[in-house]
Amino acid sequence: MNVQVYKYNQKFTLESGENISSIEIAYHTCGNLNKEKNNVIWICHALTANSDCADWWKGLVGEGKIFDPKKYFIVCANIIGSCYGSSGPLSINSETGKQYFSSFPMITIRDMAEAHILLRKHLEIENIFCGVGGSMGGYQLQEWAIAEDNLFKNLVLTTTCAKESAWGIAIHAAQRLAIEADPTWKDFSEKAGAKGLKAARAIGMLTYRNYEAFGKTQTEDDFSKLDNFKAASYINYQGDKLVNRFNAYSYWLLTKAMDSHNVARGKKSIEAALKKIKSKTLVVGISSDFLCPLAEQKILTKNISKAELKEIESPFGHDGFLVEGEKLSALIQEFFASEN
Repeated sequence: MNVQVYKYNQKFTLESGENISSIEIAYHTCGNLNKEKNNVIWICHALTANSDCADWWKGLVGEGKIFDPKKYFIVCANIIGSCYGSSGPLSINSETGKQYFSSFPMITIRDMAEAHILLRKHLEIENIFCGVGGSMGGYQLQEWAIAEDNLFKNLVLTTTCAKESAWGIAIHAAQRLAIEADPTWKDFSEKAGAKGLKAARAIGMLTYRNYEAFGKTQTEDDFSKLDNFKAASYINYQGDKLVNRFNAYSYWLLTKAMDSHNVARGKKSIEAALKKIKSKTLVVGISSDFLCPLAEQKILTKNISKAELKEIESPFGHDGFLVEGEKLSALIQEFFASEN
């Protein structure tokens, strides 16, 4: 998959009413659109991922996998607000000639869906065989499937919800407090808030996994240890890893966008909003996910008219949708087969 960039050289109006004079959308594609133009798989990524879904979702995307580029035309776009090629805090503000940093306007999940729609039109895609997304990716797909209710034939929504929970908002607020406590936060630098971002990632890791997952992978065999424990080293490693590939401005902004997620905004209710989704939908939850637990997926299944719920037994918590490739692929295979 090779990255491409679509430049939309017109005013992009955000849900808040603010405008961006133009936007760029980085995206990857692999495979080819067939003659009938009915083999599109559109993958929406989560918080800190990029548009190269064949890299971060190896269990599902690639030759011989459930999303095989020999069979499907696979598209994944980097969300606006991120730092992987789409317009965001590190982009140049055409009005000032300088990077936005903290002046980049607030965005919502609905804004991300609108950017996906612009790219879809640019690529001349009129229908999508299946939209796929986990966590925040599922947020985008819900908003998109409500806005364009005849576009998706199928949806696969994993570890996701119709409205950001109070629990999720509280976690994001704690993460932003960690970033804001960094004395370099809001410096005019791409490195601003780096130590705070590391601490925010540490908070995040505790919610992406759980007691069982850490016990399974980070328990010590050396009973004589007094310090330098595996679990602590793992948290430090994950924090450094994110700091080296992501940006604190984007992280802060995108967690704000997640807080605002609510498909009912501007509509009568969550139930009424979800009933606008006409696609045949597979909803998948992870047994040990306490960030976005099964109760959230049950709400989706109850209110999307053609939805079915499947649960994956896994110790890996919220990250299970990324880790349990075989189990998730088997569920998607069964889901696709059931339409014949």
